[in-house]
Amino acid sequence: MNADTTGPHVVVAGGGIAGLAAAHRLALAGHRVTLLEADGRVGGKLLAGEIAGAPVDLGAESLLARRPEAIALARAVGLGDRLQAPGTTTASVWSRGELVPMPKGHVMGVPGDARAVEGLLSPEGLRRVGQDLELPPTEIGEDVAIGAYVAERMGHEVVDRLVEPLLGGVYAGDAHRISMKAAVPALFEAARVHPTLTAAVRAVQQAGAAVPADAAGAATGLGGAAFLGIDGGIGTLPGAVADAIRAAGGEILTGTPVTGLLRVGDTGWRVRTPDRVFDADAVLLATPAGAAAALLEDHAPDAAAGLAGIEYASMALVTLAFRRSDVPELPGSGFLVPPVDGHTVKASTFSAQKWNWVAEGAPDLFVLRTSVGRHGEEQQVDRDDADLVAASLKDLAAATGLAARPVAGTVTRWIGGLPQYPVGHLARVARVRGALAALPGLRVAGAAYDGVGVPACVASAHRAADEIGEEIIATSKRTDPGAGHSS
Repeated sequence: MNADTTGPHVVVAGGGIAGLAAAHRLALAGHRVTLLEADGRVGGKLLAGEIAGAPVDLGAESLLARRPEAIALARAVGLGDRLQAPGTTTASVWSRGELVPMPKGHVMGVPGDARAVEGLLSPEGLRRVGQDLELPPTEIGEDVAIGAYVAERMGHEVVDRLVEPLLGGVYAGDAHRISMKAAVPALFEAARVHPTLTAAVRAVQQAGAAVPADAAGAATGLGGAAFLGIDGGIGTLPGAVADAIRAAGGEILTGTPVTGLLRVGDTGWRVRTPDRVFDADAVLLATPAGAAAALLEDHAPDAAAGLAGIEYASMALVTLAFRRSDVPELPGSGFLVPPVDGHTVKASTFSAQKWNWVAEGAPDLFVLRTSVGRHGEEQQVDRDDADLVAASLKDLAAATGLAARPVAGTVTRWIGGLPQYPVGHLARVARVRGALAALPGLRVAGAAYDGVGVPACVASAHRAADEIGEEIIATSKRTDPGAGHSS
């Protein structure tokens, strides 16, 4: 279906996966769409690349399978037959100098039974987890930091050794600042009604078990995998979505930052870029929060202030390729690292074991990657490439015994890549959206609002696109009472 080139025009600012998903949704709905991206490419934090001839993801590498939005988008743009479950899902925690198998029976690191974390926690840590059952209920109010709450109920060790590294892998943040309501909403809601955290975890686990594994697998057609990849990399998704947008009549301009917004009449907008001006019936901002704040300052100062207050973490990915014959047997898909142990890397993924497409693309190589940097640790990301590679090799040798020299290495920095979700984040987002409600034809979407994963970004984009579409229809009916009715 081609967009009506004379119909309502929607400008989407930002060509990350949220902006692409929004533009795709709008174009398929028949709107005239122009997507403007400041960078020289679309895709944002999704980036496919290669190292020593081996295909790799240099950004996000997987899709959460229990949410349907990203998988549905991949299928809609022709990538359904390339969706792939991991070759292995077993992982470890590098704790106190040992690789310990990742415990099972937990919700984001919070165990439903102390026995689930045996082998990772000390005897005293295990006893402290069990004391949750003896403590009086804790009032958590409208929101609470997950690290602080879990430490109060089960002790600091379970936070340091499991909750912190798991959350760090998602948000690159501090568990003692991250909102439980935003990051683990099911556990937050359960904790509000159950007398102990243990009971809350078990309730969440039972709710998940109520969905049979075969039913969950039927939703993806790929069994019960918790995460999925794409043959060739998640980084191939943006290009496929962009092609679908163009096929539906949409226009995509890269190297074109939005530098200003001007209100035109009661409902219209004028969008400025360094070289062109676009008149639009609606604008969807899918930029990082700071860029959106700058564009909204004159029109919605309260929303702009809320967005300007959202902090971001930077991180670096160090991707290394080794001769496969030089690599000892490594366990599973990789390992997480508790920050309390003071190492440079916060995680490592054994890409050649986790993703069959990586191994098949370069069978003589073993590709892995490490991640470096958390919120407040920008000095780590600022280290030069050689320094980051050397630090990664040092930590890999200590964790796994890997002593080989890589045949190639590359460092990819994501500066300001991950928005932080501190206590009160969802309330902040609600205030931002409330302030924008007074501006017809304007919506926001992206990782800064409802979740940092790819499915959450797609869901945010679809919500904003659908609201814009509904508003355009309502405006059309007000200005033309006959609109939407056949003669």
